[in-house]
Amino acid sequence: MPLTVPAAAPTLRRALGRWDLTAIGINQVIGGAIFLLPSPVAAQIGGWGPIGFVLMGLASMSVALCFAEVGSRFEGTGGPYLYTRAAFGRFVAFEVGWMQWFTRASSQASIMAGIAVALGYYWPSARTGLPRAVALTAVTGALTWINVRGIRQSAWIVNALTIGKLVPLALFIVIGLFYVDPGRLTSLPPVSLRQVSTAALLLIFVYGGFDVVPVPAGEALDPRRHVPFALITTIASVTAVMTLTQIVAQGVLPDLAAHATPIADAAAVFLGAGGALLVGIGSVVSMTGNNAGQVLSGSRMLFALAEHRELPACFGKIHARFRTPANAVMFTSAVALALALGGSFAKLALVSALARLVTYTGACAATLRLRSPAFATAVKPAAFVAPLGPVMPIVAILVSMAVVAGATREQLLGGGLALAAGAVFFAINSHRGELS
Repeated sequence: MPLTVPAAAPTLRRALGRWDLTAIGINQVIGGAIFLLPSPVAAQIGGWGPIGFVLMGLASMSVALCFAEVGSRFEGTGGPYLYTRAAFGRFVAFEVGWMQWFTRASSQASIMAGIAVALGYYWPSARTGLPRAVALTAVTGALTWINVRGIRQSAWIVNALTIGKLVPLALFIVIGLFYVDPGRLTSLPPVSLRQVSTAALLLIFVYGGFDVVPVPAGEALDPRRHVPFALITTIASVTAVMTLTQIVAQGVLPDLAAHATPIADAAAVFLGAGGALLVGIGSVVSMTGNNAGQVLSGSRMLFALAEHRELPACFGKIHARFRTPANAVMFTSAVALALALGGSFAKLALVSALARLVTYTGACAATLRLRSPAFATAVKPAAFVAPLGPVMPIVAILVSMAVVAGATREQLLGGGLALAAGAVFFAINSHRGELS
């Protein structure tokens, strides 16, 4: 009888180019928050808002440069999880990977909650009850199906929705600058340390998301070169867009802090009802695109943990036809939908920001450690090196710790419980592995 050669196990398809990764980054950073959070930021620091956006953009760039360097050493799926695993071992890596997955799931939930708020501007019943649940379930189901179908289809959707969100923002900025009252930008009120810390926590959420760029590196064409390009381009682009958006909103609305939908309200001032509608649609497109990216990146983090046997193997299964981690996609979406239906936008946003800081600190510390000659044969040489030697990673770590210092006891407790839950999962899985 002829020998039967077993079919090779399916693998992830490499299809993402540098601009696909950049679109993923921009799409994740510019989500629903930019349409909703200018008001809370103004409520905390008033006229200092645009300056706060610039400073947090620079701080985020220090972190992004670390991600760019360490990311240029790896080609697999997982991003910060891979970096910390190589630098600090399984336990630290699991905690980083677990917290990043939690960040993705809770961010997706918070953005879905934001979609309900945005829809409520024109359809008030969408903010509560059954209409809200139906709308969020429909959006989640559609994005889940697209992500299961293939990485190329997912990238097309992300690219299209990224363009769809940037066009209304560009119109808002270009036209709105002509209506800005300079006096509203130069009046800088005194602020307390607590107000600055609270604003910083909000801003780290607004800028958060660029850390997803290296997560799907296992599906990128040339990750060691394209990941650094995408990270740096993402932060430079979103800093300009978000700072200018805050300037227009603050310069047009005399009482920015009092507006629940500040960008739509500011657009209504100088573009009328049609402009407000355009921005309102843009915000929904923006948040939908953000959710598409959250499903993509969150599922890949879950896949990476399972691929390295830190979670049940079912999450690491690759669909034979579509070559996507279908089980991880569906599970991540289900968790995010449950959180969105049962939580609130503001609370989930703050929890997400704290979880993200663990990821930042781990990746920045790994940047320093993997520069040691002791790792010369363990990881590939860096195709990109962050400037200023050890200064940049140290600054990036300090940025993360400074924001943590502004968190409330409740927020720190929530983050601690999430880490503790991760430790329990790690212990259970390790014990299960020993018995098998």
